[in-house]
This record gives sequence, structure tokens and C-alpha cells, in this order.
Amino acid sequence: MKHLFIFSLLFTLINLSACDDASAKNKAEITIPTDWKIQVTDDFSHQNKAWEDYFGEWEFVNKAIKQTSTEHYYPLILREDKTFSDLDISVDFKTISGRIDASAGLVFRAVDENNYYIVRANSLEDNYRLYTFKDGSRSQIATVTIVPPALGQFHTMRVVAKGNHIQAYLNGKLWLDHHDNSFTQGYIGLWTKADAVTEFDNLKVLAQ
Repeated sequence: MKHLFIFSLLFTLINLSACDDASAKNKAEITIPTDWKIQVTDDFSHQNKAWEDYFGEWEFVNKAIKQTSTEHYYPLILREDKTFSDLDISVDFKTISGRIDASAGLVFRAVDENNYYIVRANSLEDNYRLYTFKDGSRSQIATVTIVPPALGQFHTMRVVAKGNHIQAYLNGKLWLDHHDNSFTQGYIGLWTKADAVTEFDNLKVLAQ
């Protein structure tokens, strides 16, 4: 009986740990303060000079912004008219093609083009991930297994960051829940990787 009890306890603990690592679905969502208002909306219907592209080829086409270069490893564009600390940011994305990678990334708290947070989805991989970029070097700090977002369809990515607490959603579902102190304030932006061709639309930021 003693051995059976120990085995049962270990089995329960392993299952609880696996559930915690697999998804943030049981986590409490960050409460959005009532004084957070819409600070940025962009449907990319026209070129906005607030956007500064650093890597890749970013084009305003068909009321969307599209990254088409397949020659840069981390294409990046930042919107540099405002900086944000705590925020609720969302964007629609459509991965169009890519053999090495077919990803879309949402950047926040970017100090510059080499230092920022990014949440990214990849239509070629069954994961959803949160990274830091520090001095241009990428480090994964949270990941979860998901069904890859389908190519050629729009999906919605959302990040809520309050203090060191970061939560990331995909298509309305909370997937990532993490705490990190790397960056406290910065620009927002968009990102792809390698040979990914990706469109973005309907960017929105809520903040104080």
C-alpha cells in the first residue's frame, strides 16, 4: 500500500506539472485597468512615417503591411512614435509562404532594433513562443505546444504586459503566462524570420 501511495502521488505530481507547462489555460488573466485607452490603431491603409524598418522588405499593400524579403534572418520593423510599458497589444497576421520558416512576430518594449520582447507563431511548427532579444541574440523564455496556425489565413496574436507579468494569446486563447524583468518600456513592432512572407493588419494598442 505504501508503494502504491507513493506511485499515485508521483503520478499526480507529474500530471500537474505537465498541465502547467503545456498551457496557461488555468491561469488568471491579467486584469485590464479601466484607465487603459486605445493609444494606437493602424489598418495599414497608408504608409505611416512612424514605422522604421531595420531588416527585411516591408511594403504597405492591399490595406496591410507585408514582409517579402527572404534574405534577412530576422526582418524587423518598429513603430517609433510612442513607447509603452504596460500595454495590451494585438495584431492580425497571415503567413503566406516559407520553407525554412513561416512565422509572424509581435514585438513590444523594444529599446532598439537589437533589444526587445517578441511573441511569435510559426505555421511550420507546433509551438507558440516568447523570446527576448538582447544585443541581437535571441533567447527563448517561454513556449507551449499548439496546433500550427494555418498558412494563408488570418489569425490574431495578442500580448498583455503589466509590470513583469506577460501573457500571450493566439486566436483569443491564453497560451503563455510568464514573468520576466528584461525590459520595462519601449517601442512596438512586427517581425518575421528567414524566408517567411507574412502580412499583418489591424494593429491595436491599449495603454494608460
